[in-house]
Amino acid sequence: MVALNPPVCEFGRPAIDFSLPGTDGRIWTLADCRGPNGLLVMFICNHCPYVRAIINRLLRDCRELQGLGIGCAAIMSNDTEAYPDDAFPNMQRWARELDFPFPYLLDADQSVARAYGAVCTPDFFGYNAGLALQYRGRLDASGKNPAPADAPRELFAALRKIAETGRGPSDQHASIGCSIKWRET
Repeated sequence: MVALNPPVCEFGRPAIDFSLPGTDGRIWTLADCRGPNGLLVMFICNHCPYVRAIINRLLRDCRELQGLGIGCAAIMSNDTEAYPDDAFPNMQRWARELDFPFPYLLDADQSVARAYGAVCTPDFFGYNAGLALQYRGRLDASGKNPAPADAPRELFAALRKIAETGRGPSDQHASIGCSIKWRET
């Protein structure tokens, strides 16, 4: 397993549209997912230890962000033939078990991850109301293990600032996680 860090935020880069199946049986688009004050697009998966270390905090933060008018969507782009733990039925089970407060979407052809430039799980993209990128950082100081309970809520604070001002913080710490499991071509 290789741990990767995504590049720094490209402020102002527009969100890329998508149309993906959700674990709830719906097809979701960018417009369906956005909130009046912005959008958090997350690339996650079921099996990654970095995602598993933060999932409860992520669920908490997304519930609170939705109250601030920030929509949230999680996208799973891994090669499910090579990584069956990430297969759609397992995505459905995990979303149901943890009561995901956001759509959990399958990017089966990996085109959405490539368009966004996602490199790892988790990889977070925070957009303002105009869908201009304002945050590309980590949830908090967690790695493969959860950060201390009192660790600053970096993603939440950044997205709250975006909801209030339309601008993300200039100081952002890159996320860390497992590489996206690209399909061999």
